[in-house]
Amino acid sequence: MIKCVQKYEKKIKLRARKQLIIVNLHIKGEKTLNLTSMSNAYFRFKQFCIRHERCAMKVGTDGVLLGAWGCVDGRRILDIGIGTGLIALMAAQRNLEAQVLGIDIDEEAVMQAKENIAESPFANRVTCELQDVLDFQPEAPFDAILCNPPFFTEDTLPDDASRALARNNRSLPFLELIRKVTSLLSDTGRFSLIIPSSHMQELISLSLVEGLHLNRRCIVRTKANKPPRRVMLTFSANASPTTEEQDLCLMAEDGSRSEAYEALTKDFYL
Repeated sequence: MIKCVQKYEKKIKLRARKQLIIVNLHIKGEKTLNLTSMSNAYFRFKQFCIRHERCAMKVGTDGVLLGAWGCVDGRRILDIGIGTGLIALMAAQRNLEAQVLGIDIDEEAVMQAKENIAESPFANRVTCELQDVLDFQPEAPFDAILCNPPFFTEDTLPDDASRALARNNRSLPFLELIRKVTSLLSDTGRFSLIIPSSHMQELISLSLVEGLHLNRRCIVRTKANKPPRRVMLTFSANASPTTEEQDLCLMAEDGSRSEAYEALTKDFYL
């Protein structure tokens, strides 16, 4: 028994020395793509670094996808649920003319996001506030809104309270989110988000009732032979004659990033 414990402790120490973190995206028990960083405390991108040791939700595939794909046109951008600040900073990098505001109800996340923003090249254009979006009353509407919303709907939630809050859509139901977004968007503004594909039709239907029309859709699957697990959607108050459709496969047959995923994230991943 003592030998088993010693062996286990040795294994843990070796892992710690390597200082390697693998952030796995799990969807209903299925492991998808891995993100690797130089330390368990941060993830380095080409133009900025994200520390996430104090945030409930770490840097993950969902945030990177939305940050690279979501609509960021216009001068005023809002990131609902800023978390580490990843999506807000990606938006600022993509749109050099925009002012980006991130809001979150998690005080620890807001503090860490502010630190990440302050250390980035975009500190003069990105701000962060401790704010519940449902109570948010900005001075002016936004040209683009991004959101990686909570989406756990199961009765069994993660043990960690912060992670549960960040990933349970009972803290921000889709209908309340959509209604608030419609009041925050400018007349030509666009709302982009990433959700589990199982909720796609529900969200599209709710959005249409509230006056938001689907303009873009990107189906995300880990491998070509796997069913989609995520979908990215862009809505606006203006209906388009056609919806821009994409199908994004994240992994090549050998397990590396696919060409399409590389092309989408080339300005961010090292």
